Amino acid sequence: MHVLAALLALVSPAFHAGARIPVRYTCTGASLSPPLRWTAPPRGTRSFALLVDDPDAPGRTFTHWTLWNLPATRRSLPAGFRWKWQGRNDGGSIGYTGPCPPPGSRHRYVFTLYAVDRMLALPRGASPSRVIAVLIGGHVRASATLVGVYSR
Repeated sequence: MHVLAALLALVSPAFHAGARIPVRYTCTGASLSPPLRWTAPPRGTRSFALLVDDPDAPGRTFTHWTLWNLPATRRSLPAGFRWKWQGRNDGGSIGYTGPCPPPGSRHRYVFTLYAVDRMLALPRGASPSRVIAVLIGGHVRASATLVGVYSR
């Protein structure tokens, strides 16, 4: 039996895994996307996709950011990154929207980077569900997550 062990690691110079996301990257601050870095993807990766979700949002998971078709050669995103292939977040805008939980409530924010074996044929502003549907179609070679927390 052959098992493909594709390791991919995702980190941020702004916060450690499981730690508080700095105010600058939230609705209380400038609502900038945090800087991210990752390791080399497995062979056959053609692009990256990124989703940022709040699984602790009332009623359902709230998607804060989707983007796709980042070049496979890329290994980082700077703070405040903007990209032509971004989707509509659950706040109704295209691009990143910072963590903004109800006062007194601590939420987890899950950053998931996907190494994809092709470019994704999605229009700018695609819904989070559409992005996820394309990703789960069998084209993900590896993924990595980084979880930060925030409360107001």
